[in-house]
Amino acid sequence: MTHLRAPQRWHDHGVYCPGPVRYPCRFHVAHPAIDISLVEDNSRLLTDRVRAGELDLALIGTTGEPPPGLGALSITSERIVSAVAFEHPLAGSVRSTLSEIGTWPILCVPEGTAPRALFNHSCATKGIVLNIVLQASARDAVADLAARGLGVAIVTESMAVVHQERLRALVIDDVVSTVGLALIWKASKGTALQVLITRSREAFSNPLSRQVIPSGGRAAR
Repeated sequence: MTHLRAPQRWHDHGVYCPGPVRYPCRFHVAHPAIDISLVEDNSRLLTDRVRAGELDLALIGTTGEPPPGLGALSITSERIVSAVAFEHPLAGSVRSTLSEIGTWPILCVPEGTAPRALFNHSCATKGIVLNIVLQASARDAVADLAARGLGVAIVTESMAVVHQERLRALVIDDVVSTVGLALIWKASKGTALQVLITRSREAFSNPLSRQVIPSGGRAAR
């Protein structure tokens, strides 16, 4: 029996792609002789495990381009933004800078995620010391606490849209790089993996599969 090792976490950095959630089940039904093992980890470790040959395929969060030296299929790409409660002093503008954001308590996702990596790197290059008061893997929790006035949330554009009735999203002028989702794999002649990659490309060609909605939510049918 052929064995494939793929990631269980089909969502990362505050967006959710419904297509790949359904796809492993469909693939298994179509190819019952192929055994698929699913694991979960952060994007950095998933990438390392693909490079080491421990995983055949992974869906990861990226900053800019997908990791070099691996096969990749980019799925989404978006900027990070700051988001504040409507009563927050920064809410009177539609734009912000890292220096402005750095003077306030910061709410964000943990290290090991694409938005956090991009935000940390951007601040480090400008010598900005952050006052991070909350780190939560639950992106909705980050947005909820920002809406309650606890600080400035660093979220993706898609998450800001989801919470636009509660938060004011501000473009960060000095962060122009993007974060996204990408499917990655190591070069292999294995027929099973090639079939899975081909089917994955087909799955992501469906606009519904590329739709971004909040983690744990559902796409409209």
